[in-house]
Amino acid sequence: MSSNAFGKLLTVTTFGESHGPAIGCVIDGCPPGLAIAGEDFRADLERRATGRSRHTSQRREADEVEILSGVYEGLTTGTPIALLIRNTDQRSKDYAEIAERFRPGHADYTYWQKYGRRDPRGGGRSSARETTMRVAAGVIAKRWLAQRHGVQVRGWLAALGPLTPTRFDWDAVDSNPFFWPDAAMVPELEQFMDRLRKSGDSIGARVNVVASNVPPGWGEPVYGKLDGELAAALMSINAVKGVEIGDGFAAVAQHGSAHRDEISAAGFLSNHAGGILGGISTGQDVVASIVLKPTSSILIPGRSVNVRGEPVEVVTKGRHDPCVGIRATPIAEAMVALVLMDQALRHRAQCGDVTPVQPRIPAKP
Repeated sequence: MSSNAFGKLLTVTTFGESHGPAIGCVIDGCPPGLAIAGEDFRADLERRATGRSRHTSQRREADEVEILSGVYEGLTTGTPIALLIRNTDQRSKDYAEIAERFRPGHADYTYWQKYGRRDPRGGGRSSARETTMRVAAGVIAKRWLAQRHGVQVRGWLAALGPLTPTRFDWDAVDSNPFFWPDAAMVPELEQFMDRLRKSGDSIGARVNVVASNVPPGWGEPVYGKLDGELAAALMSINAVKGVEIGDGFAAVAQHGSAHRDEISAAGFLSNHAGGILGGISTGQDVVASIVLKPTSSILIPGRSVNVRGEPVEVVTKGRHDPCVGIRATPIAEAMVALVLMDQALRHRAQCGDVTPVQPRIPAKP
């Protein structure tokens, strides 16, 4: 099984390569009657797009979505939704020098070991170009969640290398190319990235995502835990090396008396658990974070071997992000939204007519 699909009742299958003719996805299980049109994908795809600023890859794709099936007269029909985006700005010649060399820190070596061959053009299937279709699928999930349950999924860049926001303002997040919640710090971020780009190196980042208004009860108690599936979905994003739910690794230094989320008649008194207990949503905000490694495609020479096992030096040319985390916010949002929609449909299927005996505890005081 090649594992190019995820989800149970809402299933998303992606296909295509970075420098192939097109990329696409099939979304199966979306309920009928959801209004969707090609232009509805534009905002989130532009948020993810390269070339948005000088601090990301300068590849400029049109990212025009073609809806091939599953939508009739502007509404989903309940049948599989097929989306296609043509690749329009490939420069495959940039990768000619590494066709037989394994770039350190990339999937080149592992793809070669698994398949016995690889597509060196931009990383082929392992390229972050694939995440474009996740974002497109996430647009549908976000819309369904908002209309059906009032759920809102939003993210921001929480750390760029050593830099962290000194204040938080949602209005600032989408007003700058970093998805940074502190508008006053944007010039500092730009200077940091300018120095980094000139040095030929790269840097890591952290992205936080919050889903608000998530009802209690979503998720399954053992193998379908909401936090477990969120972790798997977020870890599947290119360059992600760590996932946290709620306080995450900070819990190492916390005492149980502080970490446990006490409950009053007015609601939960804290949310260290990130809105999930026992794998099931509590009705509080669902909070997840990812850490992305520094880009391995850099101009600083690195040691490696070629396909014959001979030592070589690798310098990766072409158009690359000095920090992949800058564009990761809409990708992380999409994965969280897709997992939540799948879990919502699964909850509806098994427990949609369940009425708790005890009154529901308010999510917030």
